[in-house]
Amino acid sequence: MKALHESGTQLAEPTRSSSGHGLLSARGEIALAIVAAALLIAAIFLGWRAYYYQEEGDPVASAMLAFEKQNALVVFASRFEVVAESEYEQTVGPLVVRRVRQAAIIPASIDYRLDLSAIDEGDMEWDEEAQLLTVTLPQLRTSEPNLQEAAARIFTDGLLNTGSSQQLLSQSNSRIAREKATAFAKNEEVLALAREAARGAVRQNLAVPLQVAGHEQARVEVRFEGE
Repeated sequence: MKALHESGTQLAEPTRSSSGHGLLSARGEIALAIVAAALLIAAIFLGWRAYYYQEEGDPVASAMLAFEKQNALVVFASRFEVVAESEYEQTVGPLVVRRVRQAAIIPASIDYRLDLSAIDEGDMEWDEEAQLLTVTLPQLRTSEPNLQEAAARIFTDGLLNTGSSQQLLSQSNSRIAREKATAFAKNEEVLALAREAARGAVRQNLAVPLQVAGHEQARVEVRFEGE
């Protein structure tokens, strides 16, 4: 029942009961405010995670996934010309009755391949603080020389280079050209160019997977076994 002052009909101010019923206590109001703030923070966090946040993935796993899609990668192609020279002699007893010399300038090419299937997680090292992925590559492999003998320039010195002599000279020049091309492929200057091309190709292949994994500032350092 509402209480009245003795002087008239003015209503008295309500008071908080000692039993806890009625208006909230100051402590209860603070607790409600904390709960409301926590719910607001949680809602903001969930919305940010759903629309803006992208969890960083494992850079090594991302790199391995990029390599698994390709068994081998041609990183460099060397095109050059080799010169081969052979000589044919026909004798009768101690006498040379026919001598023919043939030289051939043959265009050739060799591909340098990187065996990605030989790379495993142990060949990769991730530095989180430096955002640096170090990759160790196996040594490059070279293809068999591709001799474009149809485009060869042939120079012949001698008479009657026909039949068996022509065939033997061509076969000999092909063998010599193949041997020279294989030796040229192992030239240190050419290998250095091929390795540099391989480093660039690997960096390019890993740039996008690392960015997708959330490491947009990541750098890739590439080296070869033994370096």
